[in-house]
Amino acid sequence: MTTRKKLFIALPILILIGALVTIYVLATSEQAKLPFAKTVGARPELSEPNETLIPTVKVARAVGWKAGEKPVAAAGLSVATFAEGLEHPRWIYVLPNGDVLVSESNSPPRTADNGGGGITGFVMKKMMARAGAGVPSPNRIILLRDADGDGRAELKTVLIAGLNSPSGMAWADGQLYIGNTDALVRVPFTPGQTKIDARPVVVAKLPGGYNHWARNLLLAPDGKSIYVAIGSASNIGERGMDLEKNRAAILQIQLPSGQDRIFAYGLRNPNGMAFEPTTGDLWTVVNERDMIGSDMVPDYLTEVQLGGFYGWPWYYWGGVIDKRVPEPDDDLQSYVIRPDYALGPHVAALGLTFTQGAILGPAYADGAFVAEHGSWNRRPFSGYKVVFVPFAQGKPMGQPRDVLTGFLSTDEKARGRPVAVAVGKRGGLLVTDDVGGKVWRLTAAAK
Repeated sequence: MTTRKKLFIALPILILIGALVTIYVLATSEQAKLPFAKTVGARPELSEPNETLIPTVKVARAVGWKAGEKPVAAAGLSVATFAEGLEHPRWIYVLPNGDVLVSESNSPPRTADNGGGGITGFVMKKMMARAGAGVPSPNRIILLRDADGDGRAELKTVLIAGLNSPSGMAWADGQLYIGNTDALVRVPFTPGQTKIDARPVVVAKLPGGYNHWARNLLLAPDGKSIYVAIGSASNIGERGMDLEKNRAAILQIQLPSGQDRIFAYGLRNPNGMAFEPTTGDLWTVVNERDMIGSDMVPDYLTEVQLGGFYGWPWYYWGGVIDKRVPEPDDDLQSYVIRPDYALGPHVAALGLTFTQGAILGPAYADGAFVAEHGSWNRRPFSGYKVVFVPFAQGKPMGQPRDVLTGFLSTDEKARGRPVAVAVGKRGGLLVTDDVGGKVWRLTAAAK
């Protein structure tokens, strides 16, 4: 073979290698410039957007916990295993009798018609696999029971299987409500049961597919409706806004009719929801947009107002224009509600619960616990911990405080990733860990 022919064959390979090297450099060179402490709180510092052609990628490889390892609890607190041997545990729900339900779940399969095709889909699959989220969804709910009160569940059993990427759960009037990725369903259930044989009935269909698959639930205090958190199908509406109908929103669904309304919208990816105990107001945590740098945009904790518009995709943080998004037909900027509290960029805030019922000492008497699943698109990493946000008179005050860390090892590997938080019947804070396959229990340290 002549030199010219060899060069002709090698040239496309060299071009491909060059393109891959360029993508790698673009994805790994951008990094945060602001001190993280300036990006949190009620008045975070916002930097100029640093639009990146290729998303910043920095993924902590999932390795799990070695024997004897556990997270690090804050001073005055202690952490222990409540349950282990779980398969990708995500959301958690405590029943009136103290039994604990955990949804073992993951994203449904992504096809070419469902946002999983092309280079983006390929890269996403590889990245999720590295982060410990590449496993098939178990599609079931596990019941955990600590009958002897020693702080560890001695019963672990499958309550119901055959679901569709389930996340949130709620119980009312003899019915267990489950947030599948594409529907709110219900099934007859009495606390104390350890197995459900009945088939779920659809209460209301939900938009599914594409990005942000989890559908978390919160039962209204009067038991007559359920709030459902639904994330966007895209980053900033780049797939078209028709695909975003009833997404990037919190829906309120009436029971048992299934009639729904949009309670609030413009919330890119709302997850955990809870009622603030002194005011009764609805609060949520929200994951903000990507591809404008490691410093932007902060994920946040906010009160959710009926009819409230929080900006996505056109605006962020109370009305800052995202210049990547075509302007809406109507001038909505003046209607954007500013979030109450920034948690920092790309922390992936998922779980939320207030301290009502928790017995963790006076330092945690009034506030919110937030589980931060951890960044995959920020340099350096953020999240990978559970934080406490102090409240006073129904509003967040001061800086967040770390209460459970150590999920990220010193060599930047993910031993675990916290997902959801809930206060157990005996006052401990329960934390699901999808990478570690565990539920941790945080309590006041023995004196």
